[in-house]
Amino acid sequence: MHGNDNWINSYLDAILDAGKGAAAAGAGAGAGARGRGGGGDRPSLLLRERGHFSPARYFVEEVITGYDETDLYKTWLRANAMRSPQEKNTRLENMTWRIWNVARKKKEFEKEEANRSSKRRLETEKPRNDATAEMSEDLFEGVKGEDAGDPSVAYGDSTTGNTPRISSFDKLYIVLISLHGLIRGENMELGRDSDTGGQVKYVVELAKALSSCPGVYRVDLLTRQILAPNFDRGYGEPDEMLASTSFKNFKCERGENSGAHIIRIPFGPKDKHLAKENIWPFIQEFVDGALGHIVRMSKTIGEETGSVCPVWPAVIHGHYASAGVAAALLSGALNVPMVFTGHFLGKDKLEGLLKQGRQTREQINVTYKIMRRIEAEELSLDASEIVIASTRQEIEEQWNLYDGFEVMLARKLRALVKRGANCYGRYMPRMVIIPPGVEFGQLIHDFDIYGDEDNPSPASEDPSIWFEIMRFFTNPRKPMILAIARPYAEKNIATLVKAFGECHPLRELANLTLIMGNREAISKMNKISAAVLTSVLTLIDEYDLYGQVAYPKHHKHSEVPDIYRLAARTKGAFVNVAYFEQFGVTLIEAAMHGLPVIATKHGAPVEIHQVLENGLLVDPHDQHAIADALYKMLSEKQFWSRCRDNGLKNIHQFSWPEHCKNYLSRILTLGPRHPAFACKEDQKVPVKCRKHIFVIAVDSVNKEDLIQIIRNSVEATRTGTMSGSTGFVLSTSLTIAELQSVIVRTGMLPTDFDAFICNSGSDIYYPSQSSDVPSNSRVKFALDHNYRSHIEYRWGGEGLRKYLVKWAFAVVERRGRTEKQIIFEDSEHSSTYCLAFRVVNPNHLPPLKELQKLMRIQSLRCHALYNHGATRLSVIPIHASRSQALRYLSICWGIELPDAVVIVGETGDSDYEELFGGLHKTVILKGGFNTPANRIHTVRRYPLQDVVALDSSNIIAIEGFSTGDIRSAMQQQLGIPTQ
Repeated sequence: MHGNDNWINSYLDAILDAGKGAAAAGAGAGAGARGRGGGGDRPSLLLRERGHFSPARYFVEEVITGYDETDLYKTWLRANAMRSPQEKNTRLENMTWRIWNVARKKKEFEKEEANRSSKRRLETEKPRNDATAEMSEDLFEGVKGEDAGDPSVAYGDSTTGNTPRISSFDKLYIVLISLHGLIRGENMELGRDSDTGGQVKYVVELAKALSSCPGVYRVDLLTRQILAPNFDRGYGEPDEMLASTSFKNFKCERGENSGAHIIRIPFGPKDKHLAKENIWPFIQEFVDGALGHIVRMSKTIGEETGSVCPVWPAVIHGHYASAGVAAALLSGALNVPMVFTGHFLGKDKLEGLLKQGRQTREQINVTYKIMRRIEAEELSLDASEIVIASTRQEIEEQWNLYDGFEVMLARKLRALVKRGANCYGRYMPRMVIIPPGVEFGQLIHDFDIYGDEDNPSPASEDPSIWFEIMRFFTNPRKPMILAIARPYAEKNIATLVKAFGECHPLRELANLTLIMGNREAISKMNKISAAVLTSVLTLIDEYDLYGQVAYPKHHKHSEVPDIYRLAARTKGAFVNVAYFEQFGVTLIEAAMHGLPVIATKHGAPVEIHQVLENGLLVDPHDQHAIADALYKMLSEKQFWSRCRDNGLKNIHQFSWPEHCKNYLSRILTLGPRHPAFACKEDQKVPVKCRKHIFVIAVDSVNKEDLIQIIRNSVEATRTGTMSGSTGFVLSTSLTIAELQSVIVRTGMLPTDFDAFICNSGSDIYYPSQSSDVPSNSRVKFALDHNYRSHIEYRWGGEGLRKYLVKWAFAVVERRGRTEKQIIFEDSEHSSTYCLAFRVVNPNHLPPLKELQKLMRIQSLRCHALYNHGATRLSVIPIHASRSQALRYLSICWGIELPDAVVIVGETGDSDYEELFGGLHKTVILKGGFNTPANRIHTVRRYPLQDVVALDSSNIIAIEGFSTGDIRSAMQQQLGIPTQ
């Protein structure tokens, strides 16, 4: 067994994950229980007391993991074939020791995670209690009354009051974003890979449904353009128009409509299909492409509808964490409201993986980029006006794990807002429960249920997928148990097969159909899916279920309604026993087709069942409970009919018209936010004929080197074709007064520059000089107030300042018994939208992630960063940054981002990474100057490569910063001769 250590340990690990119940079930495989062919207690797993326990049978039947079973099975066969009992005992004792060893490691993981969770809980509770205490008690008078139990106050889910009627609005432009998976309008390849599942179907149907609503002019679903080989060419089409959805009872006169479109934005490697875990470094590139599309489309819609101004999006809606980051950046750049749907949250996934005990937090992060994902979800909470959840459980048990949301504090803040009281700069997004919708175009017909089974329809009328399924069955007229799920461990398909295989009365009564995505060959599938599918097929073989279980290799998305209809025609049932079900769309679809359901009691099915009352809920870990529920449903005809009728009667509550009505009623109550550059005739523009913009954003140098870099950069463009066509922007954490001092020392005029991005992106200034006053000392700097209106969203102002002062007072350096404060308020370098603090000892700086966490727990939405070699802390609005300021200028000036070059140093302020990504070019100046030591970049939650594609062709590095070096870099990046 020496050569098989890895896979044996993996199998034993999976045994422990299954829990005692599953282990006992494995030990008792073949023993009767509750009408399954006999009685008696199941034998113990202790090998010395194993009785009739068969290790070979146990490992093959019970262990469902991501590894191949063949070697382990063969090993046990060899062990059982040995003549020497002593040799057998040695192998069994070795296996027992391995089980004990893995169990010990798992307990260690669990103990470490329990301690970490306890510490996190204490760290979170105190700041939240402080937040409540800071808002005086008298402000909460009335919260304890009827508001306290009102979900609308707790989550902001109220639609009462002055809610505009949908029909009173027109020309709405809605932008949806979903970045991963294979997205197309027809023949969706659901199940082809781990990223193409329910979310893909949901966003496409949502786009179609919204575009069919009165008042909606256009819906764009933005996703990634895929040009990789082995993928359909349709995924590379830049624009795909979706067929509209007609709602039977949801029509009105609305005039022309531009419909719903899938817009595919190129980003990332052109010849690769990226899994969702690998998209992160390219999100800013997507944002830049999407920004260009939205600006062009807004102008086009304005022209088509006869509007004086562009018609900007009413909302930008991100789906999943990566799209949440993109939506937050677009929302900030355009100053339009953001909505977010998490779909499957990172913290919930992390907690589940940690409970398994297989991997440490660090290993999980490497595999799933989980910390980047969680930070993206926190950012989405910061930037969103509304967060859409499918169930109350999602809010109270999943979102409540995040720093940026807490149910009780949300309730209090909503009550204060309702009463017009001061929230001291604190804010939480509105949590809105809107169940997913389904298309009713495929609703069942009477013949599906009541058709005469003795006179079935002619073969020519039956859908081809029926034959594909029924060919598996010895008796295709039995009721069909239908499961539709991708082959992933969390879908728990193997437990369903075991429940069916071990219950002989159920096997005699029904057939089982497993629709597990599409596949060519198991050997070509990804490892996880292949392992689960192999395990399922092994169980079918072990229980000898041939003729009773169907598992077709292929089906079209358009054939799924026919599959439901077949199950309904046989008076079957739909089953979903996933360990946790986030959405449950298949349950709704099954009910729509007249199928009663057996569903997991963990997640969305609980609340779906409360509405539909069309089935039974079961513990997904209890295979006997699953079998009992299925047998009850199929054997008790009156109960089956009642469940079917209830589902059909109540299903309208999950229709797309209902979903869209709820969706739009929330959207239309959002406060007005519009791009400040819309219809602004007084907008500052650069000198005419500018073709390129160079942004000098070098932080990691002393002032003498910075002055020389500025001189050399400008000098590099003063000859050749770039002379006069290139504008310059200084982008820095300095105040405008500090920057003016630097400009004076360069010997240049402020008018040599087109704009100045100051205070880490919280202010933009333009040089302003009268023609009759040439003196440098008389040059004025004009503040861009329009930009300020973009970034003021959720700015905490004085309430935030007071809390930060209190926090700074508590940050001390301890030496023995003495404590010394190290962070002080810096009023001199503060501005309206930048709160500055002086750091006297950078070596004792608290990590930025801890400060950001504290602000979120306090419901203070802001962006904190260290700069000036970690000697200054700046806190600015959530939508303010030097990167966002550049996007704002590019739109105002009409200069495409590929024609912009950002010059940075080898290191920089803590917003350094934001200056890399995107369509603009980046030049890194390496070496040749003095770089002050700092600890700024030791506090990132995740590696730099998780957010920046350092191997991008848009990024080059050069040694030194002479005029020749910079000129050569400009020529290389833009391809423009400089001589």
